[in-house]
Amino acid sequence: MITVKTMPVKEKLDHVLENSDIYESFLPNLIAQHLGSQAVQELRHRWSEGLRPIPPGTPVDDQYEIAYANWIWLAQTNLHFIREKMGDEGLRLFEDAEVEALKRQNISPSLWMLALIRAVAPGTAFRMTARNFAYQLQWLTPFTVVDLSKRQFVASITRCKILGYPGSEEVCQIGCQQVYPHWVREQFKVQMSYKRKDHSCTCLVTPQNL
Repeated sequence: MITVKTMPVKEKLDHVLENSDIYESFLPNLIAQHLGSQAVQELRHRWSEGLRPIPPGTPVDDQYEIAYANWIWLAQTNLHFIREKMGDEGLRLFEDAEVEALKRQNISPSLWMLALIRAVAPGTAFRMTARNFAYQLQWLTPFTVVDLSKRQFVASITRCKILGYPGSEEVCQIGCQQVYPHWVREQFKVQMSYKRKDHSCTCLVTPQNL
């Protein structure tokens, strides 16, 4: 096991809230474009049915758990709504739109520097990217890093937090196994894949070119 910097719970909470808000940045427009404003109202109503408020004074650990459950609810609701109203083509449109939203959310000067480093030292750039993943993805689920080198990043997830929620199978299949690999391939120039067994899996990230 490789030791990596631990993300504070407050930062995990911030990431969950940011990734919940990201749906507002693209999904209502996508729904309105293809189904009209009435469908947007219906989606928002479905959102509201399962969201729990976070009372003032709630300890940060509990805030994170409530916010995480809300994020799972939003992800489940979005996928069920899109499949019901727009079918497989709608899910493809949803994936593309979410990838673009994630790319906008993660634009930073460090990405330009990373691109320059990748041009002259691709192995070093990949290792920097992998270390960033090992930190940033801690908000999503507990895992251990079993390999982090210039050639691969391997994380072992013994019990996925997402799959601990009933009805979250599609969140795993579409969110983790399709949207995230699509996003990191385009923005970070790496390949991401998963080998899953029940609620456990191994995540493998490798450079596109090395």
